[in-house]
Amino acid sequence: MWSKIPSVLKNKYLLAFLALFIWLLFFDNHSIVQQWRLQRQLNELRRERMFYLEEIKRDSTEIERLRNDPDAMERYARENYMMKRENEDVYIIVEE
Repeated sequence: MWSKIPSVLKNKYLLAFLALFIWLLFFDNHSIVQQWRLQRQLNELRRERMFYLEEIKRDSTEIERLRNDPDAMERYARENYMMKRENEDVYIIVEE
């Protein structure tokens, strides 16, 4: 019965190494599959971080412009809060 098994599969060190390799590759908490998923998540979080840093920079410049320019503040209030001057009518056009 043992004569039909190739000699490579009789080597207990090779079998132990293969079992350990397969265990680490798929079943361990730090498996390659898990590391791949974590790397992908890290890349996505880095992209989101860059997006939010750009948004913060854009909003900060907008806030500074609104604080220092009264005309810009008036235009912002008129556009976003539908404020108006006296003797002025505002018409809201809803696009469908």
